Amino acid sequence: MPAAEGTRFPAALSGEPPFPPCRGHTRRTLLCVDIWTHQSVEYVSVAGEAWLASASEYPRSMRALWETRPWAPSVLPCGRAFDVISMPALFGRRVLDELWASGPGCGPVAAYRGRTLLFVQPGAAPRLRRLLAWEEWARDVPPLLCHGKGDAVTVPPLQRMVNSPDSPGQGAGRWIVAPEDREPWLPGASVVLWACVRAAREPGVPVPAGAAVVTGG
Repeated sequence: MPAAEGTRFPAALSGEPPFPPCRGHTRRTLLCVDIWTHQSVEYVSVAGEAWLASASEYPRSMRALWETRPWAPSVLPCGRAFDVISMPALFGRRVLDELWASGPGCGPVAAYRGRTLLFVQPGAAPRLRRLLAWEEWARDVPPLLCHGKGDAVTVPPLQRMVNSPDSPGQGAGRWIVAPEDREPWLPGASVVLWACVRAAREPGVPVPAGAAVVTGG
């Protein structure tokens, strides 16, 4: 099925075809593929590239680098264009299920070295860290890494070659939902919090003992 450049949207993550209600961002068209195992060349759109570059202190230099090395991962600072919530891959899948089944969906999402990287609003990482430390029921949530201002994250390449390795500890990662807009909609701390809590409360989900540990590095 043909699709717009850079389009990688969650398809029936919860086994339910209907879209969740859209709140404050454009309704998207789902691809009829399994985004977790789909093996193809994945692209970030030109507008999405501009958004990623805006996170850097030197966006023009960043884009020049990508022009010569589109298959190389990059390190970008958080706090300017986005924050990032890093979570265990399996739990991250459940959180995405929740965001699309009962919430407004998600912004860009990446997989890197066995973890799911959820791109969120700037400032959301420290707020989520405080919420998880304060709310008693948040003890059910597995350990998360909340990357905000002062932190940096490795983002997947703008393009991914066919059959590139995705195993934990290997490869450059991949986009689950590739950036496609110059100003993408990003979830805030409260949206992510409730999705995490609902995902953690799913029957049969193993939860580590003790309270959630949320750090920034």
